[in-house]
Amino acid sequence: MRSDARIRRRDAGAAGTWPASVPILLQRVYEARGASSMEQAQPRLAQLLPPDLLGGMDAATALLADAIVANRHIVIVGDFDCDGATACAVGVRGLCLLGARRVTPAVPNRMVHGYGLSPSLVEELDALSPELLVTVDHGIACHAGIAAAKARGWQVLVTDHHLPGEALPPADAIVNPNLRGDPFPSKVLAGVGVMFYVLLALRRVLRERGAFDGPEPDLSSLLDLVAVGTVADLVPLDANNRALVGAGLRRLRGGQACAGLQALIHVAGRDAARLTAADIGFSIAPRLNAAGRLEDMALGIACLLTDDATQAGEMARVLDGINAERRGVQQQMVDEAQAALARIDVEGTVPLAPCLFDPEWHPGVVGLVASKIKERLHRPVIAFAPAEPGSHVLRGSARSIPGFHIRDALAAIDAANPGLMQRFGGHAMAAGLSLDESALPAFREAFHEQASKLLDDAMLQEVLLSDGELLSDELDRVHADALRSAGPWGQGFPEPMFDGRFDVLDWRVIGEKHLKFSLRLSGHAAPLNAIHFNGWHDRPPPSRIHAAYQLETDDWQNRRGIQLLIRHWQAAD
Repeated sequence: MRSDARIRRRDAGAAGTWPASVPILLQRVYEARGASSMEQAQPRLAQLLPPDLLGGMDAATALLADAIVANRHIVIVGDFDCDGATACAVGVRGLCLLGARRVTPAVPNRMVHGYGLSPSLVEELDALSPELLVTVDHGIACHAGIAAAKARGWQVLVTDHHLPGEALPPADAIVNPNLRGDPFPSKVLAGVGVMFYVLLALRRVLRERGAFDGPEPDLSSLLDLVAVGTVADLVPLDANNRALVGAGLRRLRGGQACAGLQALIHVAGRDAARLTAADIGFSIAPRLNAAGRLEDMALGIACLLTDDATQAGEMARVLDGINAERRGVQQQMVDEAQAALARIDVEGTVPLAPCLFDPEWHPGVVGLVASKIKERLHRPVIAFAPAEPGSHVLRGSARSIPGFHIRDALAAIDAANPGLMQRFGGHAMAAGLSLDESALPAFREAFHEQASKLLDDAMLQEVLLSDGELLSDELDRVHADALRSAGPWGQGFPEPMFDGRFDVLDWRVIGEKHLKFSLRLSGHAAPLNAIHFNGWHDRPPPSRIHAAYQLETDDWQNRRGIQLLIRHWQAAD
């Protein structure tokens, strides 16, 4: 957290109607996020938007239904991140539930094929003799790969959520809520959410065709995977996504997760019965993502598809090891990026929009580097690495800040400099691109120019939105438990954060970079335990601080206490 970050309190929302069992604190938090009832705060599956509102669904379900009836070979092509892996697993499991007998998962290898359905991946898939390809969490920008698949006589269904370019690929059907003019009210489905919606619509079509002799397949059994992919992809948790994630979390907490997710929860050291969206984001998703970053996401998908608990445990342990390796690679790259910035920053001027590159960096980890540097600087950042060892093609991963739409910025650069980038795509806050190494200086200049046009001083100051001050009688286990179970919290429906002024009774550095506090709040009898991860910057805290924090449970050594998880502190006024 930057030292010049500013704490601002949220505006109070409109008063709602709540059951007596909902604590006043939680009512206040919900109302500040625009919810005025439990139906709005914690939407259920019955409130999901109807699948038939998604454009392209008739063509998509006709392709899939015909393929199932004719016993055609369907290949689900995933992506090498957590959203793509869970979407692939949902597609395979869901189609099998709906009667498909020949379904095969596939995924590009980042180092071999590059992103998405590329011509080289299509060439490799030829050995499988697919008849219908279904892309999940990608495809909208895979013009060449889809053309190559069509040239072989394969049908192609694109399911994606990324923003489209000017022209659409030559697929037989496309389902993407972000297509221009698509009537689906929610534009923030993750890739796994789009695939789940396709399955919901397909079940209706098969029902109408009389395909089910007995009870209909229960697609809610896939919601554990939908929840993990949705949270991992950091899409906003609007009411529709909260309904999906909330239902998935209930399955996860109830021990109804697939074997792979149960194994990943175990190796991550998490309590499944108390799992939260934050646990998914910080513990489960990184272990899946690590396979796609450093090795091959096929292992992650296999873990999600096996029903054998022993196999799942073995694969989860391998993924855990890969994730440990990823952390080491990431830390080294972040250290190198910060050293490079320090060399640039000789005059005390932080680059407005840093573009970082090192020929030794790993392309699977540049997104994490960009994210870490973005958090430190609160500026849009792009980190580049060679697409493969010795290659002159660079892959870049971009992360942005509120108000600077990174995908639109890349589109503007492309329009002004045709051919500068080989390809690009993404969302408002994250994007990817590739270019030749010789083009990097020109791209740096163009990116800086675009940032200069759109960024202002206000956007460059990080603002932490607080839900206000907690009263002394709210700093207890009852309220900490209520906040923990009240989500799902996430992007667009942020986890509650509070602020207050505390006397610092004691502090110490732990693990070389974390700050552990003992704090006193006026009117609160007992000292409060607090921790600020990565909060040690060679400066001791003052005797009194103004802190932004989250109220968390603390079950270390079964103490059933609370602690304050500090996100930012500064000297109290």
